[in-house]
Amino acid sequence: MRHALWWLALTVTGGVERRGRLPRGGCVVVANHSSHADTAALLAALDASHAPAIGAAADYWFASPWRSRICRRLAAGFPVRRSGGGMDDLLGMTDTLRAGRAVVLFPEGTRARAGELGSFHRGALVLAEHARVPVVPVGIAGTERLLPKHGRLRPSLVRVRIGEPLPYTATPEEARIAVAALHARTVAEPLRDSRVRKVLARVISARLGLLLAFAWAFAEALSWPLMPELFLAVACVAVPRRSLKLSVTALAGSLAGGLFALQLASMGVSLPAPLTTDRMRAEVRHELSVEGASAVRHQPWNGIPFKVYAKEAGRADVPVTGWLSESARARGSRTLTVGLAFGAFGFLVHRLRRLYGLYLGLLCGGFAAGLALIVAGWS
Repeated sequence: MRHALWWLALTVTGGVERRGRLPRGGCVVVANHSSHADTAALLAALDASHAPAIGAAADYWFASPWRSRICRRLAAGFPVRRSGGGMDDLLGMTDTLRAGRAVVLFPEGTRARAGELGSFHRGALVLAEHARVPVVPVGIAGTERLLPKHGRLRPSLVRVRIGEPLPYTATPEEARIAVAALHARTVAEPLRDSRVRKVLARVISARLGLLLAFAWAFAEALSWPLMPELFLAVACVAVPRRSLKLSVTALAGSLAGGLFALQLASMGVSLPAPLTTDRMRAEVRHELSVEGASAVRHQPWNGIPFKVYAKEAGRADVPVTGWLSESARARGSRTLTVGLAFGAFGFLVHRLRRLYGLYLGLLCGGFAAGLALIVAGWS
């Protein structure tokens, strides 16, 4: 259950990737330590059959009853004193190792700065020799970005690389060199990414991205045939952390465009409306005559473009205040939901971003097919 819990948590925050496996039987796992998220990364990456137990600082994680319960239940932690008695705490895990479980220790004793690896204390190696089990070096990368020391949580892909077992006779320096090499190799390994996604990400991450979201939604409310949710499906998956700003900006553009379209129609100005039909316009006129401005609440679900409602509302002299209130509620429910949903999807598939080009192809094909069906249905 812990394995599934932390795998799910890290998947939501950017993904977790593992290379290598633990050997059969008990072993002492030694890993670099730069973040509290290292424990979550190891519980998510190490196979549950080893039921890993994590050594945790007794003076911090077991300083109060509630913190102790959280550490034991969610992180499978056991206390290790950092001043006096720590070796006895470690040797108390000998039977656990002989039962085939993994004992995970951070031999640095505390979190180091990102990119640094401190000296290793000898306790982990003494425990391995006492239990006659191998020492398995592990390199962790990405947690220092996910949850930096004294920082806040932010999305990041976490990668865990499990190395070849070392004999229980290994020295602390040999273990440190093995962990350092694994960590350096993991950090240096380039993440496979789509060239298309990288180009789009650079544009979307800049101010130009927000301008495009606003302009797209504004133009769609007037004449542009492609709804802003298509833009959000492209942009929010490419850069998930921008999904909220992009969604709110697209909503603002849609509302501004709707007001402008209403004013133009009230003055008798008619802009082109491609991919709309006479039946759509007739249905909207009927709804407006019965419900007034609140008729726009049907727009997110019936497939009729927002620009048809804005134009017909202008022709029907719907009050601007009522129109703005009702359209904000209708458009907001759809635009924000779609944008945030695609942002969440982008987080979940972060480690598969090399397939972004394939995603774009499927998205555009599905959108074209859906649009054709909607237009045909309203013809």
